[in-house]
Amino acid sequence: MENGVAISSRGLVKTFDTREGTVRAVDGLDLTVRRGETFGLIGPDGAGKTTATRVILGLLRRSAGESHILGYDSMRDTYEIRERVGYIAQQFALPADLTVMENMRFFASVQGVSRREQARRIPELLGFAGLSAFGDRLAGRLSGGMKKKLALACSLVHEPQVLMLDEPTLGVDPVSRREFWEMLGDLRAEKGVTIFFCTPYMDEAERCDWVGLIYEGCLIAHDSPEAIKKKVPGRLLEFTPSDFVPAWRAVEEMDGVLEVQTYGAMLHVFVDDVARRREEIETAMATQGITCQGTREIEPRMEEAFISLIRRQ
Repeated sequence: MENGVAISSRGLVKTFDTREGTVRAVDGLDLTVRRGETFGLIGPDGAGKTTATRVILGLLRRSAGESHILGYDSMRDTYEIRERVGYIAQQFALPADLTVMENMRFFASVQGVSRREQARRIPELLGFAGLSAFGDRLAGRLSGGMKKKLALACSLVHEPQVLMLDEPTLGVDPVSRREFWEMLGDLRAEKGVTIFFCTPYMDEAERCDWVGLIYEGCLIAHDSPEAIKKKVPGRLLEFTPSDFVPAWRAVEEMDGVLEVQTYGAMLHVFVDDVARRREEIETAMATQGITCQGTREIEPRMEEAFISLIRRQ
């Protein structure tokens, strides 16, 4: 295992036997996460993110392939991995009838942190999470955002080298999501912790050094966010037609249109030449009595890139 690699998998496969037959939840996953970087495994619900994460952690048996964390085999070296990795599961359950401080002490004890080290680390982590004033509050009475921060603090109590997060901001309000990400940024900057997370939120990919896009158990892209967005064809026009379905059908058939995606009431149209095709689209719409509001060129985001890459599979 290379010294600079924190997490890796090669040909990783996980299958489940069901009444309908064998389901391949993870299908030949190859990925590399370097030490000290933030890596996002991005994909919709059911794509295989959680299963892949659990197999890499050694919580599920792999069906084929290899997976390692810090050079330790996921299946063989589970104790060594547990000592060095912090993990927040998708349904991370804090004991609701314990206070914030009691939760911290509980998870510290589970991880084998001595009382002397707890006395040093817990106040520091509560300060880091902005929870110093809430040590006596029951975890069950915390807001959703505060619960996520407490979960993060608990996962860091044994000073892990790698932090693995399964949809950590799911169901959290936008302000709490931003605060959570600011905490992760500070953590990586101050401690050099490698951060691996999976999420269905495409915008969170922008916060990563490296991204893996996963769909139906397969990795369809593995690159920096900017490089992935450059994989989409042509340039992107956005507009809101007054009659959506006829406009969509007409635009798809036009010369120079490489791809059409929908975004709410708007159409996102990839074209080979912005100036020329914009004029042709507006003229074609006008002949059908359709107006185009807010027509403009925009930069493709991760969401457009993901949809485009899936269609090419």
